[in-house]
Amino acid sequence: MCGITGIFDTRGCGDISRNVLQRMNDSQRHRGPDDGRLYIEPGVGLGHRRLSIIDIATGQQPLFNEDGSVVVVFNGEIYNYLQLIPELQALGHLFHTKSDTEVIVHAWESWGADCVKRFRGMFAFALWDRKKQTFFMARDRLGVKPLYYALLDDGMLLFGSELKSVMAHGGLPRNIDPLAVEEYFALGYVAEPRSIFKQARKLSPAHTLTLCRGQPMGESQAYWDVRFSLDNPISLADAQAELVARLQESVRLRMVAEVPLGAFLSGGVDSSAVVALMAGLSQAPVNTCAIGFDDPAFNESDFAQKVADRYHTTHHLEVVKSDDFDLIDTLARLYDEPYADSSAIPTYRVCQLARKHVTVALSGDGGDESFGGYRRYALHLMEERMRAALPQSVRHSVFGTLGKLYPKADWAPRMFRAKTTFEGIARSSVEAYFHSMSFIREPLRSQLYSPSFKAALGGYNALDVFERHARRAGTDDPLGLIQYIDMHTYLVGDINTKVDRASMAHSLEVREPLMDHELVAWLATLPSSFKMKSSEGKHIFKKSMEPHLPQDVLYRQKMGFSVPLVRWLRGPLRCKVREALLGSHMAESGMFNIATIRLLVDQHESGARDHSTPIWTLLMFDAFLRNVLNPST
Repeated sequence: MCGITGIFDTRGCGDISRNVLQRMNDSQRHRGPDDGRLYIEPGVGLGHRRLSIIDIATGQQPLFNEDGSVVVVFNGEIYNYLQLIPELQALGHLFHTKSDTEVIVHAWESWGADCVKRFRGMFAFALWDRKKQTFFMARDRLGVKPLYYALLDDGMLLFGSELKSVMAHGGLPRNIDPLAVEEYFALGYVAEPRSIFKQARKLSPAHTLTLCRGQPMGESQAYWDVRFSLDNPISLADAQAELVARLQESVRLRMVAEVPLGAFLSGGVDSSAVVALMAGLSQAPVNTCAIGFDDPAFNESDFAQKVADRYHTTHHLEVVKSDDFDLIDTLARLYDEPYADSSAIPTYRVCQLARKHVTVALSGDGGDESFGGYRRYALHLMEERMRAALPQSVRHSVFGTLGKLYPKADWAPRMFRAKTTFEGIARSSVEAYFHSMSFIREPLRSQLYSPSFKAALGGYNALDVFERHARRAGTDDPLGLIQYIDMHTYLVGDINTKVDRASMAHSLEVREPLMDHELVAWLATLPSSFKMKSSEGKHIFKKSMEPHLPQDVLYRQKMGFSVPLVRWLRGPLRCKVREALLGSHMAESGMFNIATIRLLVDQHESGARDHSTPIWTLLMFDAFLRNVLNPST
C-alpha cells in the first residue's frame, strides 16, 4: 500500500519543479513511511511513498521497464502477479524484481490499456510511456484504491492518491462545486467522479484515462462492470459449496505478505467468516483485532471473542469510551472532502489498534453489497411489492397525500414509521431507494440551502447520481438493481473511502477478500432468492458458513459499527454544535439558511425531534471549511 502523486504536462515538455513535486509527495507520507522517491523528466514528474509489503528488498518505485522508456507509480496489490510473471516472460520481458509493480509496466508493453483487464486486485496507478508519448491512469474495478486528478488551465495534469497531494501543488483553484455539496448533504460523501472542488475529479472505479501529449484530454473509459444476470442454473447446495471454494481462494490470495498480517474481527458475519477461512489456511494463529465500546448498546466484542476462541486467534481488544468524539478535526483533515459517516471514528480506532500488531489486515467489507445483507434491502423489497400492486398514478396521489399528512415519528422503528412508508410507496423504485439512503432528505435539504446557493445548483438534485447508475444497471430485479446502485455509490464513496483514509492514516494496508471482482461477478449471476429469503439477507453466505461459525454469530441481528450520535449532540457536543453551526464559517460560506440550522439545533437539543444525522452532517461540513478550505482561519 502506498501513496502516488505527480504532474504531467499535456501540451509539451514544461519544467517540473522538484520542490513542488516533493511537497506533493510529502503530503502523503502517512500512506508510505518506509520510502519516498521522485522521478522527473521534461514534462513528467512522478512521486511515490512506499509502505513495504511485498518484495521489500527490490520493489522501490517509481519503477521502470528494461530500457527505462516506461515508468509507473502504483498503489495497491495485484494478487495474481505470480501467475502473470511467467506469461510475460514467455513474451520476452525481463524481470529485475519480484514485485507486482513490475508486472504493470511489462503488461502495458504487451497489452496496452487492456492490461488492467488482466489484473486481479486493488490498484490505482499512473504510467508514462515515453516512446508513445502517452500518460495512462487506472483504478481497480470496485474502487478500493482512490485516485484524484485535476487539469489546470496551463495544461498541467495533477494527480494523487488523496486530494491533499493535488492541493499541495498550489495551483488548484479551491472553488467549491455546488453540485458536490448537494451530493454530500444527500449522501454523506461526494460521489464519483465529482470532487468537492470544481476543477478536481476522481477517476471512477473500473475506469482508465489515457492522455497523449499534445492532444485534448478525452473522457475516461470503463473496462469492467458487474452484471446482475441472476441466471445461473446452479442449485443452492452446489452454489454453497462453490461459494466456500471461491471464498477460500480469495482469502488465500490476500494472505501473501512479507510483513505481519492479521484481520479485523467485529463479531459480525463478514469479518468472522474471513477469520474462519484465514484460520483454515494458516499454520500459525491468526492475529485478530477488535474494538469494544463501554456502552453495551454499541458493543459487539463478546461475539468477536467467541470467534477468536473458536479459532484460537491471537486476539487484541481495546475498549473505546463511548464519548470518543475528539476526532472531528482529525477526520476532516484526513478525508480532505466533507465526509459524514460517523462510523469513521471507530474505524479509525480499530486501524490504530491493528497497526500496533500487524502491517496488513483483512476485512469483511463488501459482503453486505454482494450478499444482500443490509436491513434496508428487506424494507425496500417490502415496499417494492406494494408499489408493484398499484399503478404509479394511484400510488403518487393516494400515498403521496398520506405521506404529507401523516405525522413524523423519528422515535419509532422504521417499519412502524407510516409516514416514511407512505412516502416510499408513492415514489419510483430508484427515488424511494435514494430517499432511504439520504442523510438529509427532501424537502429539508432545500430548506437548508440559501437562495443564492439554490440558484448556483440550477435545479440539480443528487438523485441524478442514483438514476445515472440505474440506467446502466441492466436489470430490473428489485434486489439486483439496488445492489448495483450501492456498488457504484455507497460502497465506493462511503465504505472504501472510510477504510482507505482511516487505515492509511496509520500506515496500515487493508485487504478485502469479499470484494474480489471474480467473486462479485459470480455472485451477481445467482438468483436473488439465494441472497434474500423471508426478509433475511445473506442467506447463501450464512448457510455456507454454518460449519465454520456459531449460530448466534450468523443469525443475530446486525448491529453495525455505530456511535451514540443522539446523546453526543444533546450532551457533551452541545456547545460545540452551536458554536460551529451557528458561527461565522457556516454563515460566511453563503450556502445556508441559518434559521433552518438554528431550528434543527433547537429541536434536537429539546428532544422534540431527532436531527442527529443532519446535525452531524453539518458539523463535518463545518470541520471541512475550517480544516481544509480555510485552514489558517
